[in-house]
Amino acid sequence: MEQRDQWGSRVGFVLATIGSAVGLGNIWRFAYMAYENGGGAFLFPYIFALLTAGIPLLLLEMGFGFFTRTSAPSAFRKVGKKFEWIGWWSVLVAFTVTVYYIVIIAWSLLFVFKSFNLGWTTNPETYFFGEFLQFSGSAFNLGGVQWPIFFALIAIWAINYTIIAGGVQKGIEKASKIFMPLLAGMLLIIVFRGITLPGSMEGIRAFLTPDFSRIFDLGIWIDAYGQIFFTLSLGFGIMIAYSSYLPKKSDVIKNGIIAAFADAAFSIITGIGVFGVLGYMAVEQGVGIADVATSGIGLAFIAFPQAINLLPALPQLFGLIFFLSLTVAGLSSSVSLIESVVSSLIDNFSLSRKKAVTIVSIVGFLMGLPMVTQGGLAILDIFDHFVNIFGLLTVGFVEMLVLSYAFDLDKIKDNMNPSSDLQVGPTWKAMVKFVSPVLIGIGLIQNVISEFATVYGGYPLAEVITFGWLAVALVLLVAIYLGKKERTV
Repeated sequence: MEQRDQWGSRVGFVLATIGSAVGLGNIWRFAYMAYENGGGAFLFPYIFALLTAGIPLLLLEMGFGFFTRTSAPSAFRKVGKKFEWIGWWSVLVAFTVTVYYIVIIAWSLLFVFKSFNLGWTTNPETYFFGEFLQFSGSAFNLGGVQWPIFFALIAIWAINYTIIAGGVQKGIEKASKIFMPLLAGMLLIIVFRGITLPGSMEGIRAFLTPDFSRIFDLGIWIDAYGQIFFTLSLGFGIMIAYSSYLPKKSDVIKNGIIAAFADAAFSIITGIGVFGVLGYMAVEQGVGIADVATSGIGLAFIAFPQAINLLPALPQLFGLIFFLSLTVAGLSSSVSLIESVVSSLIDNFSLSRKKAVTIVSIVGFLMGLPMVTQGGLAILDIFDHFVNIFGLLTVGFVEMLVLSYAFDLDKIKDNMNPSSDLQVGPTWKAMVKFVSPVLIGIGLIQNVISEFATVYGGYPLAEVITFGWLAVALVLLVAIYLGKKERTV
């Protein structure tokens, strides 16, 4: 087995951790979720969720990795052989997310080049679904490969390969020191441009004005906890792996708190910029904010190109900055997702780093190929929905219960506290053992009920079963198989 890597500096670790947390969702998901859930009033449950679940669980994973000094599967094996599968489950969820996440980054990269001549035309929606994706409308109707996306997919995997093969210090840390300042700079430009456009205040007001009547809606609180869980990369095995590379005298607690608040700040500040642009777009088109506000793929590849077309000056430059920021945010997260898998292969199968990242890159690329076909969008959408809800949330919920009740939280606490300026104690343990499991458990129950009430996205049931339920079940079964496999390391 190779000698275990270490971070070269505290700054490098913190930037890499922030880079993992700050991804596409900070740019295209948070602002719309806040807008839909009471505007500024959503910030109250969001900050409350950050303090009572986000930071406690982030410190739990970081402390667990710091204590065991290994990746998720072998870390859970130290709790008990029968729990190893949970570590593999988190790693496989990270891998399946990586497969489709990198396809979206490939789209972003292509739109960077389309920014030079506003290549999405005057009707971005028709262009995106038609010429760009040539979407067939069905996950079972794959049609032909979209070759520009195919080659962009190769490029994104190659970038990830190069970074991760370089190791923790010379690869991931060095890339994070470039990516995060670059991303922060670009997002500040987007925010400045957004708030200086005519009509921007209409959008920002819609984003931030609190509707306190929504505070008592249980759904808003569940959404806030869900968003915190997603955005901090919890349940992927990432923070366990990243923290296992820390030197023994590291200030884990302060590092985790810095990363958590930095991620929240990115989300809120970017939301102001996004809704500033949407406010301008609504005024220019003479419609309400509700008519232009959207999230996810619709915001990034349809609404924002429409807004960019309407800009009074330098639309190409703004488009370039926006899609480059999406690409960089995506890369900073994909690097961490892949590293979670790579570190597990290194620790459990005595593979060299280059061999491990080669295997992950080739398998991930091949699994992503159906998503660059004409039916790829449907596969990606169903995959994303089910893996996030019934993979990520569920594995995180199980992880909390195992570490709380089958392991001694005091071991994690007593290992973190001596080298940290800040301390965790009974309050942290209560959050991890009781508050977070209850709230996330309620969210899971609600999600299960809603899934059985209606078929997701209006897709045919066969497609949802194949690329949703079966995909999630397969991930779990493979995790259980790997957990039972005997180790020679």
